[in-house]
Amino acid sequence: MAQKKNSKGQTKKDAKPAGKNGKKAEGSSGSSFFTWFMVLALLGVWTSVAVVWFGLVDYDDVLAKAKEFRYNISEVLQGKLGAYDADGDGDFDVEDAKVLLGRCTDLPHLQKGCVWPSEPAVEEPDVSEEPVMELEAEQEDAEPAEDEEEVDEEVLEEEEEVVETEEAQVEEPVEVAEELEEKESQGEAQTVEVEPEPEADPEAYAEPEVEPEVEPEVEPEVEPEVEPEVEVEPEAEAELEAEVELETEAEPELEVEAEPEAEPSSSSISAKKKKPKLLNKFDKTIKAEIDAAEKLRKKGKVEDAMRAFEALVEKYPGSPRCRYGKAQSEDDLAEKMRSNDILQRAINTYREAAELPGAPADLVKIALKRRAERQQFLGRMRSALATLEKLVQIFPEDTSLKNDLGVGYLLLGDNKSAKKVYEKVLAEAPEDGFAKVHYGFILKSENKIAESIPFLREGLESGDPGTDDGRFYFHLGDALQRVGDDSAYKWYELGHQRGHFASVWQRSLYNVDGLRAQPWWTPKETGYTDLVKTLERNWRTIRDEALAVMDATSGLFLPEDENLREKGEWGQFTLWQQGRKVDKSCQSVPKTCALMERYPEATGCKRGQIKYSVMHPGTHVWPHTGPTNCRLRMHLGLVIPSQGCRIRCTNETRAWEEGKVLIFDDSFEHEVWQEADRYRLIFIVDVWHPELTQYQRKTLSPI
Repeated sequence: MAQKKNSKGQTKKDAKPAGKNGKKAEGSSGSSFFTWFMVLALLGVWTSVAVVWFGLVDYDDVLAKAKEFRYNISEVLQGKLGAYDADGDGDFDVEDAKVLLGRCTDLPHLQKGCVWPSEPAVEEPDVSEEPVMELEAEQEDAEPAEDEEEVDEEVLEEEEEVVETEEAQVEEPVEVAEELEEKESQGEAQTVEVEPEPEADPEAYAEPEVEPEVEPEVEPEVEPEVEPEVEVEPEAEAELEAEVELETEAEPELEVEAEPEAEPSSSSISAKKKKPKLLNKFDKTIKAEIDAAEKLRKKGKVEDAMRAFEALVEKYPGSPRCRYGKAQSEDDLAEKMRSNDILQRAINTYREAAELPGAPADLVKIALKRRAERQQFLGRMRSALATLEKLVQIFPEDTSLKNDLGVGYLLLGDNKSAKKVYEKVLAEAPEDGFAKVHYGFILKSENKIAESIPFLREGLESGDPGTDDGRFYFHLGDALQRVGDDSAYKWYELGHQRGHFASVWQRSLYNVDGLRAQPWWTPKETGYTDLVKTLERNWRTIRDEALAVMDATSGLFLPEDENLREKGEWGQFTLWQQGRKVDKSCQSVPKTCALMERYPEATGCKRGQIKYSVMHPGTHVWPHTGPTNCRLRMHLGLVIPSQGCRIRCTNETRAWEEGKVLIFDDSFEHEVWQEADRYRLIFIVDVWHPELTQYQRKTLSPI
């Protein structure tokens, strides 16, 4: 075939007559071009064969990656090298290369005449006269070339391009694939190195310790701003500036909410609220400067916003809006820096803004409400209460402020004052759902179970802001259970659907998401087998020290005070509370405390206790759940009557044994009966949930 192409490059004029033996005369230009062509062609073919024969390229991988870069290797191999299809299977492959290189092939129809590489190569066959004459006849039929030498060079260049292109098409995807693999490996390394920072518990930021039964949730308030709190992309800054200019020209006090639907109904129009008036007459004259500083704050440039508002306050000391912006910036900076000192500065600045002459009423209300919230956050409940009382005095017609005042009393533990506030609110606004749920909560805490139910139920059914809270579902269900009403589980299910409870059975309110949840545990599942073995080996020592305390004085065993008993007597003697050792108690039981000191998973459990529990005959503990899923509870039997004492967790009931440990998750519903003829004594040890990280154990707030 190569001979055929080479012959085309010769003309009748240049062709020399063959000798008598049929060989062409030496030194012809056609022979020279033919020789160079064969050298280059075979060089390219050999490169391809080497790649295939020695497995230098994973073709599956190359083909897959080549598609991304729009290289069709199949076309390259089958189209460009189709001329070298020696075995007649329609493409160029290893078998074709073997034939062209003179190596033996496994294909039977091509084995004849093959030569192993160690044998001398077969001499190139001579070209006879007959083929030459045929070629000459073909050339006569074809159009004559203007420059025979140029045509011959073009043919050679085309063949060189075929080989070079084939090599480039094979090598280039390999290089690209190597680059991709390098990038992927770098990406994987970066993924491994960057570990997600553990999520900080919001309670860990100087929030006051509040027992779940005392703290109702403060109604979530939307803090009004001069402009809506919207994240602005850099590309949209120009649009934002245009909008700010338009707002400056328009009436700033009235906010018209855009309705994406068709024509708004009359009810939607009446539902529109006025935008708070935060600017007095003077502040309107400097609105552009205020907007510029506020824009920095909303874009998260806290330090820049802080400096901008400080400069404005210095420039315009009588401006309430500038002072309020400074307070907001300090508030943001305190959050960013986790600084209570900066937060206290913000609290003071909120007061200054509200007390400036000419401060708009809306700004006064917003500033003082935020001040009270931040005071509560710092645990300064009495200061917050004073701020709330001042608000109610300034705005006596605002029912929501009275509701907030009631919450302030509850956070102080002053249920009596809170009750009076909510009675006044309900007298003025009988359908106020927020007041109803809180009033029902207070009645239940007074053990007025039946009376609390309608207020809790109606408050939840109202759907008013601040009512959709897990605590109210929790206490309504609990109240219904205590009066024997099975609809309790309907409310538990609704609370679960609303996302307040992990399940109908697991109704704790202070949780860490993702922890393994099951009612009963084995020592092996907890990973605290050493602690369990220590407790069970030393149970008599632990029991004897408890009996000595009981014999000396029963005053150390304090009555259960969480209102969990339907009837009977239940006393507890605490050694560790919220991760803190009770030294006076440990002096009475030194051996027991010495044993426990070895196990930080128990003594360091800030959401649990270590204590003795004695329960006398005739006691029934209501179905209830613990406050958190962050702990597991161990019960070591010390004095267990043979019959009559049992504990149910979810739908499984078990009994204690002396010297044996029961482990359960008390965030699931559980219930206890003591129907024996003598007291039951157990040792309770709370431990961290085994799946909590060390960071979480360190930062979770005590309960």
